[in-house]
Amino acid sequence: MKQIPKDKRNQLIAVGLGTMLAVSALWFLLIDAQRSKLQEIPAQITDVQEKLNIMHKAVAESTKLAAELEVAVQKLGSLEEDMASGDLYSWIIDTVKRFKISHHVDIPQFGPVVTGDVNLYAKFPYRQALLGVSGTAYYHDFGKFLGDFENRFPSMRLQNVELEPVSTVAPGDKEKLSFRMEIVMLVKPTS
Repeated sequence: MKQIPKDKRNQLIAVGLGTMLAVSALWFLLIDAQRSKLQEIPAQITDVQEKLNIMHKAVAESTKLAAELEVAVQKLGSLEEDMASGDLYSWIIDTVKRFKISHHVDIPQFGPVVTGDVNLYAKFPYRQALLGVSGTAYYHDFGKFLGDFENRFPSMRLQNVELEPVSTVAPGDKEKLSFRMEIVMLVKPTS
């Protein structure tokens, strides 16, 4: 280096330092950044593979879900066949009269039908109707009527049941009871 003139030596040192700065800048800005990204790729591949597996499962189960949906729609359709529709007063009277034929229950009085929204669930697609009824029956027959009625009509419930002994007792009717209750039913939406 002693043989190289001072100007040339300074230029050579400047070129060497510039080259080292350029190489280190290339290393830190381009190569190291790319190396970091390459290290992240296996984790991204694993995440994408897991998502792909979940999608494959969903596609494989879609036919099963479609079949379950079809069964649920058919079940809902069969349940809606027993729901009140049209003229609610005549519908419930006909339904109760047809049902009580097989039971020894006398229901001569039907109150007015009161309709409204179902307040148990938000955005429930059905409305509800309430009808008060009263009559007479023997205790055992009335209990059987209650159980059979709610089992036969899952869209109806009997509530506020009140039992009292019959006020006018005939000689053979000492065990007869007078009852009052409300029938709450879901009303099929009109489409």
